[in-house]
Amino acid sequence: MLGSWFDHDDGRICVLEQNMPCPLNVSKYLLTSLGMDTTPLTGRSWSASLLGVAAIVFGVATLGEGGGVLFGDGAARLAAGHYVSFVVWVNFLAGFAYVLAGAGIVLGRSWAARLGVALAAVTALTFAAFGVHVAGGGAFETRTVVALSLRTLFWTVVSWRVCAAVGCRGKSRLLAAPAPGAR
Repeated sequence: MLGSWFDHDDGRICVLEQNMPCPLNVSKYLLTSLGMDTTPLTGRSWSASLLGVAAIVFGVATLGEGGGVLFGDGAARLAAGHYVSFVVWVNFLAGFAYVLAGAGIVLGRSWAARLGVALAAVTALTFAAFGVHVAGGGAFETRTVVALSLRTLFWTVVSWRVCAAVGCRGKSRLLAAPAPGAR
């Protein structure tokens, strides 16, 4: 089937015309080199996959909007109004993780559930820091409150749904200490 995703048992992901082997095992190599678990999620459901696609779309939109404010011309910054710089930076950088988490959820990777939890936590902490900024008399836009509320809710729901399907217990290999004698 033209353009279909094919997930090999060994972790390679390909877009294929036919069920042919991948020439390069980039996805698994990259993730394992970062210490991430590449075993497929068990109990994956269509609703979790739909949330993964939504996370990818949300991430691309976040990168576009945040990048426009951070790197665009003066008109983009002017249109943003009283934006809070650290909130825009955190959201922009998190946009890359949104795309990665969404792809991991869609492709059924177990590390994606824990990344979703981390994104929910980072977003909530950013919201709390934003609250301190506002309480201190800092300028802000009401849409920032709305956006942070939606981001926090979104990643809390995604994390809850994906963790309910696959579980989020256990340490990530990324954070675990290496075994004695391991390279």
